[in-house]
Amino acid sequence: MLQMLRIKNLAIVENIQVEFGQGLNVITGETGAGKSILAAALGLLLGERANRTMIRTGEAKCGVEAEFQLPDPSAVDTILDDLGLPLCEEGQLIIRRIVAASGSGKIAVNDSPTTLQALRKIGDVLVDLHGPHDHQSLLSVNFQMDLLDSFGHLWTIRAAYEELYAKMGELDAQRKELEGDDQQVAQQIDMLSFQVKEIEEAQLESEQEEELVQRHAMASNSQRILELTSAVQDALTENDVSAFNAMGKTQQALSELADIFKDAGSWREEAKSIAVQIQELSSTISQQCSCLDSDPEQLQLLDDRITLLHKLKRKYGTSIEEILSFLADARERLNGLETRGERIVEIEAELKKVREKLLDAGKILHDRRGGCAKTLSKEITSELRALGFEHGVFDISLAEGEPTPSGLDAIEFGFAPNPGEEMRPLRTIASSGEISRVMLAVKAVLATHDRIPVLVFDEIDTNVGGEIGNAIGAKMSAVADNHQVLCITHLPQVAVHGETHLVVAKEVKDGRTRTGIVNVAKKEREEEIARMLGGRDLTSVTLKHAKEMLSR
Repeated sequence: MLQMLRIKNLAIVENIQVEFGQGLNVITGETGAGKSILAAALGLLLGERANRTMIRTGEAKCGVEAEFQLPDPSAVDTILDDLGLPLCEEGQLIIRRIVAASGSGKIAVNDSPTTLQALRKIGDVLVDLHGPHDHQSLLSVNFQMDLLDSFGHLWTIRAAYEELYAKMGELDAQRKELEGDDQQVAQQIDMLSFQVKEIEEAQLESEQEEELVQRHAMASNSQRILELTSAVQDALTENDVSAFNAMGKTQQALSELADIFKDAGSWREEAKSIAVQIQELSSTISQQCSCLDSDPEQLQLLDDRITLLHKLKRKYGTSIEEILSFLADARERLNGLETRGERIVEIEAELKKVREKLLDAGKILHDRRGGCAKTLSKEITSELRALGFEHGVFDISLAEGEPTPSGLDAIEFGFAPNPGEEMRPLRTIASSGEISRVMLAVKAVLATHDRIPVLVFDEIDTNVGGEIGNAIGAKMSAVADNHQVLCITHLPQVAVHGETHLVVAKEVKDGRTRTGIVNVAKKEREEEIARMLGGRDLTSVTLKHAKEMLSR
């Protein structure tokens, strides 16, 4: 569950900390008070893109932080382990995100820095966030197919199909390239032949870029290197006042001193050793630098080689390894074009085999989907009847056809909300209130089949009221038996079902608007329900009504 959410300098929120409870948490407040800022903050923590306009006016950055306590952290830990992030300790997960006006930002999971992409992967198994406009996604055939496959746990079977579909696409693209008109093919052959020849003539296979650059640096600075090594050798051994000669005089003095002072004998041996090291160093420098050649022709060859390498890197890759990889691909494509007749026959034979496998995989997926569609239709129908559609019927139809990226099926969600009405596609339903309830029914069904611990509904009850609102609240309460639910609502009929009730309010202080949030109970909660029923002016009637609603 989500235990704590801290928000700082986000929109009109200056600095608040919210603590949530288990079960159903309802969040209420007047329009414009900032209720949906909580959902926006959660969205940032789940990997949604940040907008600098979200930062509170006059501030350089905003920050959000959440603490989760997970009874079963295995799903999250699997992803954390894959991402190289610290696992949950005793089920605790901490996520922090900072968004700066400069465009920079920081993300940390369990105090370890990470990326936006990683945050999204974690969020996928942590929180299901449903906003006021997300119910429109239910009208998308792609979303509908994903819902069905999620319900049926068909992702492994679908992945096998998708792999074959991608392979068929690759083969088809190769065939189309080979089947181009003669002029296009001739142009491609000319281009590839030139590229292959240009790279092959450079003979890069045995050459290391680092070595080439070093040789060029040595050749271009050979004169200076010789001058410096000559000066070093003079200082070491080649001069009357060289270090070697100085150590010779030192040894003579120490020999005489040893006759007087016993310890000087060891000093003389140490001086002798230093003299040998000086001589060896001078010899090494002489041998290493004697092979240097200041030949201008050699330098020009190296200059040309460096220039050629830079040219090839601009055209074919950022390193010798990438250039050679490009060469291998170009050779393969050139060979395919030059023998395109034979290659087309090979590809068509391979395409036939892959298509047969694809159709078999698609048929397996279709059959599994058919059974799942019947079960899901019945369960959603049951949930919809609990949400006020006493005679409503929900249906999922599948029509088998030609291969698509997701299978052989065309899907259609159908709904007949009233008795005597024919089944119509869900997308033809104009009422957003009806679609919202269908989405809630779908979420209620899926909630019993998935392991996502936290569900967030941001004003899913828009455009409904009365007893329907009460039904929605009861349904959310039922879902909260197995999940923590956060519900941002404007309906008192929904709010009274909450186990934890949070009220968002704003105030103007010192010329600035600030949003706060408090946990209400007993009298304060009655007053909030009464406000939702009758507005700011509380009356004995509205207060009595509020008490009655809360006591049911």
